[in-house]
Amino acid sequence: MRNSGTAKGATGTVQSVDRAISVLELLAQHGEAGITEIAAELGVHKSTASRLVAALEARHLVEQLGQRGKYAIGFGVVRLAGAAMGRLDLAKLGNQTCRMLAESLGETVNIAVADGGVAINISQAFGSAAVSAQNWTGRRTPLHATSSGKVLLAYMSESDRGPLLREPLERYTPRTTVVPDTLRAELGRVRHDGYAASFEELEVGMHAVAVPVYGADGQVIAAISASGPSYRLSRDRVAQVVRPLAEAATELSSQLGHFPR
Repeated sequence: MRNSGTAKGATGTVQSVDRAISVLELLAQHGEAGITEIAAELGVHKSTASRLVAALEARHLVEQLGQRGKYAIGFGVVRLAGAAMGRLDLAKLGNQTCRMLAESLGETVNIAVADGGVAINISQAFGSAAVSAQNWTGRRTPLHATSSGKVLLAYMSESDRGPLLREPLERYTPRTTVVPDTLRAELGRVRHDGYAASFEELEVGMHAVAVPVYGADGQVIAAISASGPSYRLSRDRVAQVVRPLAEAATELSSQLGHFPR
Protein backbone atom coordinates (compact mmCIF):
# COMPACT_ATOMS: atom_id res chain seq x y z
CA MET A 1 0.00 0.00 0.00
CA ARG A 2 1.42 3.40 -0.95
CA ASN A 3 2.34 5.69 1.90
CA SER A 4 -0.08 8.61 1.81
CA GLY A 5 2.56 11.02 3.09
CA THR A 6 4.93 10.04 0.28
CA ALA A 7 2.19 10.41 -2.31
CA LYS A 8 1.27 13.86 -1.04
CA GLY A 9 4.94 14.88 -1.03
CA ALA A 10 5.37 13.78 -4.65
CA THR A 11 2.22 15.64 -5.66
CA GLY A 12 3.44 18.77 -3.90
CA THR A 13 6.80 18.56 -5.66
CA VAL A 14 5.16 18.29 -9.08
CA GLN A 15 2.92 21.24 -8.24
CA SER A 16 5.93 23.31 -7.20
CA VAL A 17 7.73 22.48 -10.44
CA ASP A 18 4.65 23.43 -12.44
CA ARG A 19 4.38 26.72 -10.59
CA ALA A 20 8.08 27.47 -11.09
CA ILE A 21 7.69 26.92 -14.83
CA SER A 22 4.66 29.21 -14.77
CA VAL A 23 6.82 31.92 -13.15
CA LEU A 24 9.35 31.65 -15.97
CA GLU A 25 6.62 31.77 -18.59
CA LEU A 26 5.08 34.82 -16.90
CA LEU A 27 8.40 36.69 -16.87
CA ALA A 28 9.09 35.68 -20.47
CA GLN A 29 5.73 37.11 -21.50
CA HIS A 30 5.76 40.33 -19.48
CA GLY A 31 9.48 41.04 -19.24
CA GLU A 32 9.36 41.71 -15.50
CA ALA A 33 7.04 41.28 -12.56
CA GLY A 34 6.97 41.71 -8.79
CA ILE A 35 6.09 39.13 -6.14
CA THR A 36 2.57 40.54 -5.77
CA GLU A 37 1.93 40.24 -9.51
CA ILE A 38 3.40 36.74 -9.65
CA ALA A 39 1.30 35.58 -6.70
CA ALA A 40 -1.88 36.98 -8.25
CA GLU A 41 -1.14 35.37 -11.62
CA LEU A 42 -0.48 31.96 -10.03
CA GLY A 43 -3.31 32.26 -7.52
CA VAL A 44 -1.03 31.61 -4.54
CA HIS A 45 -0.07 33.44 -1.36
CA LYS A 46 2.76 35.96 -1.64
CA SER A 47 4.95 33.82 0.64
CA THR A 48 4.60 30.89 -1.76
CA ALA A 49 5.46 33.08 -4.73
CA SER A 50 8.46 34.45 -2.84
CA ARG A 51 9.80 30.94 -2.14
CA LEU A 52 9.40 29.94 -5.79
CA VAL A 53 11.21 33.05 -7.00
CA ALA A 54 13.97 32.58 -4.41
CA ALA A 55 14.58 29.01 -5.63
CA LEU A 56 14.74 30.17 -9.24
CA GLU A 57 17.02 33.06 -8.31
CA ALA A 58 19.40 30.67 -6.53
CA ARG A 59 19.80 28.84 -9.87
CA HIS A 60 20.21 32.14 -11.74
CA LEU A 61 17.03 31.45 -13.72
CA VAL A 62 15.55 34.76 -12.56
CA GLU A 63 17.23 37.90 -11.28
CA GLN A 64 16.10 40.95 -9.37
CA LEU A 65 16.18 44.26 -11.20
CA GLY A 66 17.97 46.68 -8.89
CA GLN A 67 16.04 47.71 -5.79
CA ARG A 68 12.64 47.93 -7.47
CA GLY A 69 11.46 44.52 -6.33
CA LYS A 70 10.86 43.41 -9.90
CA TYR A 71 12.20 40.16 -11.32
CA ALA A 72 13.18 39.17 -14.86
CA ILE A 73 14.51 36.11 -16.68
CA GLY A 74 18.11 35.43 -15.60
CA PHE A 75 21.17 34.40 -17.54
CA GLY A 76 20.80 30.83 -16.31
CA VAL A 77 17.98 30.44 -18.83
CA VAL A 78 20.27 31.77 -21.55
CA ARG A 79 22.83 29.13 -20.60
CA LEU A 80 20.26 26.35 -20.83
CA ALA A 81 18.94 27.68 -24.14
CA GLY A 82 22.49 27.90 -25.46
CA ALA A 83 23.08 24.25 -24.60
CA ALA A 84 19.90 23.24 -26.44
CA MET A 85 20.80 25.33 -29.47
CA GLY A 86 24.29 23.85 -29.45
CA ARG A 87 22.80 20.36 -29.69
CA LEU A 88 20.55 21.45 -32.55
CA ASP A 89 23.45 23.14 -34.36
CA LEU A 90 25.56 20.03 -33.88
CA ALA A 91 22.96 17.82 -35.54
CA LYS A 92 22.44 20.26 -38.41
CA LEU A 93 26.11 20.94 -39.08
CA GLY A 94 26.99 17.33 -38.38
CA ASN A 95 24.87 16.07 -41.25
CA GLN A 96 26.98 18.02 -43.71
CA THR A 97 30.21 16.81 -42.11
CA CYS A 98 29.03 13.20 -42.19
CA ARG A 99 28.11 13.39 -45.87
CA MET A 100 31.45 14.94 -46.81
CA LEU A 101 33.45 12.35 -44.88
CA ALA A 102 31.38 9.40 -46.04
CA GLU A 103 31.91 10.47 -49.64
CA SER A 104 35.68 10.84 -49.23
CA LEU A 105 36.26 7.74 -47.09
CA GLY A 106 33.67 5.47 -48.66
CA GLU A 107 32.63 4.27 -45.20
CA THR A 108 29.68 4.89 -42.88
CA VAL A 109 30.18 8.01 -40.76
CA ASN A 110 28.30 8.79 -37.53
CA ILE A 111 28.21 11.54 -34.94
CA ALA A 112 27.29 10.48 -31.42
CA VAL A 113 26.73 12.23 -28.10
CA ALA A 114 26.62 10.90 -24.55
CA ASP A 115 23.09 10.49 -23.24
CA GLY A 116 22.18 8.79 -19.98
CA GLY A 117 25.17 6.47 -19.81
CA VAL A 118 25.07 5.45 -23.48
CA ALA A 119 26.04 6.97 -26.81
CA ILE A 120 23.23 8.09 -29.09
CA ASN A 121 23.83 8.66 -32.79
CA ILE A 122 22.43 11.98 -34.03
CA SER A 123 23.83 12.11 -37.60
CA GLN A 124 24.80 9.50 -40.17
CA ALA A 125 25.87 9.19 -43.79
CA PHE A 126 26.75 6.16 -45.91
CA GLY A 127 29.83 5.90 -48.09
CA SER A 128 29.90 4.36 -51.53
CA ALA A 129 31.61 1.25 -50.20
CA ALA A 130 29.18 0.70 -47.32
CA VAL A 131 28.16 -2.95 -47.27
CA SER A 132 24.73 -2.36 -45.74
CA ALA A 133 22.60 0.70 -45.11
CA GLN A 134 21.91 0.03 -41.44
CA ASN A 135 20.42 3.16 -39.92
CA TRP A 136 22.04 3.97 -36.57
CA THR A 137 20.49 7.43 -36.19
CA GLY A 138 18.69 7.64 -32.86
CA ARG A 139 20.05 4.29 -31.72
CA ARG A 140 21.73 3.96 -28.34
CA THR A 141 25.01 2.09 -28.21
CA PRO A 142 27.23 1.11 -25.26
CA LEU A 143 30.00 3.52 -24.37
CA HIS A 144 32.59 0.86 -23.53
CA ALA A 145 32.19 -1.19 -26.73
CA THR A 146 32.23 1.50 -29.43
CA SER A 147 34.86 3.90 -30.72
CA SER A 148 32.57 6.91 -30.24
CA GLY A 149 31.64 5.76 -26.78
CA LYS A 150 35.28 5.42 -25.76
CA VAL A 151 35.97 8.97 -26.93
CA LEU A 152 33.02 10.26 -24.91
CA LEU A 153 34.12 8.27 -21.85
CA ALA A 154 37.74 9.38 -22.17
CA TYR A 155 36.89 13.07 -21.97
CA MET A 156 34.22 12.84 -19.26
CA SER A 157 34.88 14.11 -15.77
CA GLU A 158 35.80 11.36 -13.33
CA SER A 159 32.59 11.96 -11.39
CA ASP A 160 30.57 11.17 -14.53
CA ARG A 161 32.81 8.39 -15.80
CA GLY A 162 33.32 6.52 -12.52
CA PRO A 163 29.80 5.06 -12.16
CA LEU A 164 29.88 3.90 -15.79
CA LEU A 165 33.04 1.83 -15.33
CA ARG A 166 31.81 -0.40 -12.56
CA GLU A 167 31.59 -4.12 -13.07
CA PRO A 168 30.08 -5.93 -14.72
CA LEU A 169 30.52 -4.35 -18.15
CA GLU A 170 28.40 -6.16 -20.73
CA ARG A 171 30.17 -8.40 -23.23
CA TYR A 172 28.91 -8.13 -26.83
CA THR A 173 31.60 -10.15 -28.60
CA PRO A 174 34.67 -12.10 -27.48
CA ARG A 175 36.70 -8.92 -28.06
CA THR A 176 34.63 -6.58 -25.86
CA THR A 177 36.64 -5.06 -23.02
CA VAL A 178 34.75 -5.88 -19.83
CA VAL A 179 37.43 -5.28 -17.17
CA PRO A 180 37.12 -1.67 -15.89
CA ASP A 181 40.84 -1.25 -15.14
CA THR A 182 41.76 -2.42 -18.64
CA LEU A 183 39.27 0.03 -20.11
CA ARG A 184 40.59 2.86 -17.94
CA ALA A 185 44.09 2.27 -19.31
CA GLU A 186 42.73 2.37 -22.85
CA LEU A 187 40.88 5.62 -22.16
CA GLY A 188 44.17 7.14 -21.05
CA ARG A 189 45.65 6.22 -24.42
CA VAL A 190 42.61 7.74 -26.15
CA ARG A 191 43.27 11.08 -24.44
CA HIS A 192 46.95 10.85 -25.35
CA ASP A 193 46.44 9.81 -28.99
CA GLY A 194 43.30 11.85 -29.67
CA TYR A 195 41.27 8.97 -31.10
CA ALA A 196 39.65 5.65 -30.14
CA ALA A 197 39.17 2.45 -32.06
CA SER A 198 36.85 -0.53 -31.76
CA PHE A 199 37.93 -3.79 -33.34
CA GLU A 200 34.98 -6.20 -33.42
CA GLU A 201 33.98 -5.12 -29.90
CA LEU A 202 30.31 -4.41 -30.61
CA GLU A 203 29.78 -6.58 -33.69
CA VAL A 204 31.91 -9.41 -35.05
CA GLY A 205 33.48 -8.34 -38.35
CA MET A 206 33.04 -4.59 -37.74
CA HIS A 207 35.79 -2.04 -37.04
CA ALA A 208 35.41 1.65 -36.20
CA VAL A 209 37.51 4.68 -35.28
CA ALA A 210 36.38 7.96 -33.70
CA VAL A 211 37.73 11.39 -32.71
CA PRO A 212 36.35 14.09 -30.40
CA VAL A 213 34.28 17.13 -31.36
CA TYR A 214 34.60 20.20 -29.12
CA GLY A 215 32.02 22.80 -28.17
CA ALA A 216 32.49 26.52 -27.69
CA ASP A 217 33.49 26.01 -24.04
CA GLY A 218 36.34 23.68 -24.97
CA GLN A 219 34.59 20.56 -23.68
CA VAL A 220 34.13 17.43 -25.79
CA ILE A 221 30.47 17.33 -26.75
CA ALA A 222 30.43 14.58 -29.36
CA ALA A 223 32.45 12.01 -31.27
CA ILE A 224 32.61 11.49 -35.00
CA SER A 225 33.37 8.00 -36.25
CA ALA A 226 33.95 5.98 -39.39
CA SER A 227 32.99 2.31 -39.41
CA GLY A 228 33.23 -0.53 -41.86
CA PRO A 229 33.87 -4.26 -42.24
CA SER A 230 37.11 -5.51 -40.74
CA TYR A 231 38.39 -6.83 -44.06
CA ARG A 232 38.30 -3.32 -45.55
CA LEU A 233 38.72 -1.05 -42.53
CA SER A 234 41.80 -2.91 -41.32
CA ARG A 235 43.92 -1.83 -38.39
CA ASP A 236 46.39 -0.24 -40.79
CA ARG A 237 43.65 1.65 -42.60
CA VAL A 238 42.15 2.79 -39.29
CA ALA A 239 45.39 4.62 -38.59
CA GLN A 240 45.14 6.30 -42.00
CA VAL A 241 41.51 7.34 -41.44
CA VAL A 242 42.31 9.19 -38.20
CA ARG A 243 43.75 12.24 -39.96
CA PRO A 244 40.76 13.07 -42.23
CA LEU A 245 38.42 12.38 -39.31
CA ALA A 246 40.39 14.74 -37.08
CA GLU A 247 40.47 17.46 -39.75
CA ALA A 248 36.69 17.23 -40.21
CA ALA A 249 36.16 17.26 -36.43
CA THR A 250 38.34 20.38 -36.11
CA GLU A 251 36.30 22.14 -38.79
CA LEU A 252 33.01 21.10 -37.16
CA SER A 253 34.28 22.23 -33.76
CA SER A 254 35.19 25.64 -35.16
CA GLN A 255 31.72 25.98 -36.67
CA LEU A 256 30.36 25.33 -33.18
CA GLY A 257 32.48 28.16 -31.75
CA HIS A 258 35.56 26.26 -30.56
CA PHE A 259 38.92 27.83 -31.30
CA PRO A 260 41.89 25.99 -29.74
CA ARG A 261 44.47 28.13 -27.97
